Amino acid sequence: MKDGNRQYPSASYSARIIAWGQSDVFSILTSIAPIFLLILLGNYLLRKGIPSVEFWNLNDKLAYWVLFPALLFHNTSTLKLTGNLLESYAIVTLGAFGAAVLYAVAVKKITGLTGAVGSSVLQGASRHNTFVSLAVSGQLFGAEGLALATLVTAVLVPVTNIVVVSLMTGMLPQPGAHSLGRAILRDLSRNPLLVSIVIGLSMNALGLGGLPVIHQTTGLLGAAALPIVLLCIGANLRIREMHTSLGPVLLSIVGKFVVFPAAAFGLILATGLTGMTAVVPMIAASIPTAASSFTLSRQMGGDAPLMAAIVTLQTLVSFVTLPLMVYWAGTYFGLTF
Repeated sequence: MKDGNRQYPSASYSARIIAWGQSDVFSILTSIAPIFLLILLGNYLLRKGIPSVEFWNLNDKLAYWVLFPALLFHNTSTLKLTGNLLESYAIVTLGAFGAAVLYAVAVKKITGLTGAVGSSVLQGASRHNTFVSLAVSGQLFGAEGLALATLVTAVLVPVTNIVVVSLMTGMLPQPGAHSLGRAILRDLSRNPLLVSIVIGLSMNALGLGGLPVIHQTTGLLGAAALPIVLLCIGANLRIREMHTSLGPVLLSIVGKFVVFPAAAFGLILATGLTGMTAVVPMIAASIPTAASSFTLSRQMGGDAPLMAAIVTLQTLVSFVTLPLMVYWAGTYFGLTF
């Protein structure tokens, strides 16, 4: 069709474009849907007492101390690391994390939030649910996507823990908060996730990542990690505590789903990442905050009910925002699903 000097695509061409887009959207939704279904299933099983509340508490410990460290060790020890990609991922992930932290600190100061509330907004805006990031990347892109997501995790997890705990210690000046903060910082050296990443990267650098028996054992344990962890995330959702103040919850959502991914997108463009290597860090930047934020808030004297509401609402919101972001990022960076 023509209108003066302007030319419009034919109806059939437009229909093909629409059909292509719908196909990609459907593919993304069907890929990500099982992840969210496992989260919902975990919440349903807990509420029905199947098998028991004690089971889910023990399952959390199993995932945290055994399964997830095995997955991280297995993946980091066998990653094919390149200096350029590692540098680019450090710039993107740490830069976006820094932007989210600055946003949360600025919001606390501007709005006059209390330390307890401000610490919850900080965690909600800047922390990330590593399990969801790994699950989505692996589901969409297979072993290569899971490996890239593991690299993002290896870069981001240590810095996130140190920075967030340090800032929370400053925001929560009640008696014992500083000594608790120092104790938690000391405990980071024994954190199983951090330890597994350090050991895995060290063995990678020494060329020992594929050791017989150890490699197969951690591979088997790691394969069980993501489905069990996703069920545990659902079991930890606290639907009944969502009646808390809406303002801080919305501030955390803006930080996590707007500031963090927007900063990551800008830095991805600056570093020249494309294709899958660009989409995976965008996924990591767009996931909800960590489920463990509630536990940390409670340990350090923060607003635990508010933190529970933030974790729950962000997880529910991500059911919609994450597939949309993946579709947009994939289209922008030239991927088809």
